[in-house]
Amino acid sequence: MTPTPTLAIVGAGVIGISWARLAREHGWTVTITDPRPDLADIVTAEFGDDEKVRATDDLADAVRDADIVQENGPERLPIKQQLFAEIGAAAPANAVLATSSSSITSSEIGVDLDADVAARLLVGHPFNPPELMPLVEVLPGERTAPATTDRAVELYRALDREPVVIRRELPGFVANRLQAAISREARYLVQEGVVSPADLDTILQNSLGLRWATIGLFEGNVLGGGPGGIAQLLAGVGAQTGGIEPGVPATDPASMRRLVDAVEETYGSGEEVYETLARRRDRRTRAVLAALAAVDG
Repeated sequence: MTPTPTLAIVGAGVIGISWARLAREHGWTVTITDPRPDLADIVTAEFGDDEKVRATDDLADAVRDADIVQENGPERLPIKQQLFAEIGAAAPANAVLATSSSSITSSEIGVDLDADVAARLLVGHPFNPPELMPLVEVLPGERTAPATTDRAVELYRALDREPVVIRRELPGFVANRLQAAISREARYLVQEGVVSPADLDTILQNSLGLRWATIGLFEGNVLGGGPGGIAQLLAGVGAQTGGIEPGVPATDPASMRRLVDAVEETYGSGEEVYETLARRRDRRTRAVLAALAAVDG
């Protein structure tokens, strides 16, 4: 790895700027590109006169010296296909070409790309915000070279992320599929009047959320079974809870509107609310990460 890697950010939205902050925290050089007319103002507001951060509206110029390109554009397949055709033509031959896509696979994006470009293309899906959340799901496509996957893992680890290589492409990958399953049940429980949005969040924070911040699901299963491990758990309480049918939330407009109203009544909405909640989330997330680092250090 080069002493000071260069990250090219394509798309200066919330995810892209967060990636940029993470890279600068680790001493990397960052180039940010986006067609939005206020790009220079956004970058200046975030990074001031930092000489290692550069903004440009020229995509080819942005990626020409990159060790890794992290694309954060709209979640639209034709847009990503066009972007990576341009990125692949301009980026160095050894650069990793990554998309932050949360649902579109690199096989879909790279289906018509030249072989050498497709070989360098993969998904590097972060959890939001990537500067705080350690996970990066790394999904190579059908045409991705193994060396590209290895290089991507190396670069993400250099940013102190936790890259996990996903073995098979499927919609939603892994983290979002798990989140979607929990979210569906949560919406069902609120719609059925079983629990309020605030109480459901309290339950998650003080049970599964706290547990999963320290150990994983299957590790929790091992502990849940006592000395008998997961086999004991599955034969006991697991035999009962495993048969519970998941709820199916209503998706008609009226039901969805009631759900939105209930959540907004609890937490509010708008720019000021967003900023307040984001600051609280970031503060508490940093505290959890610091506590875990101190305990494991």
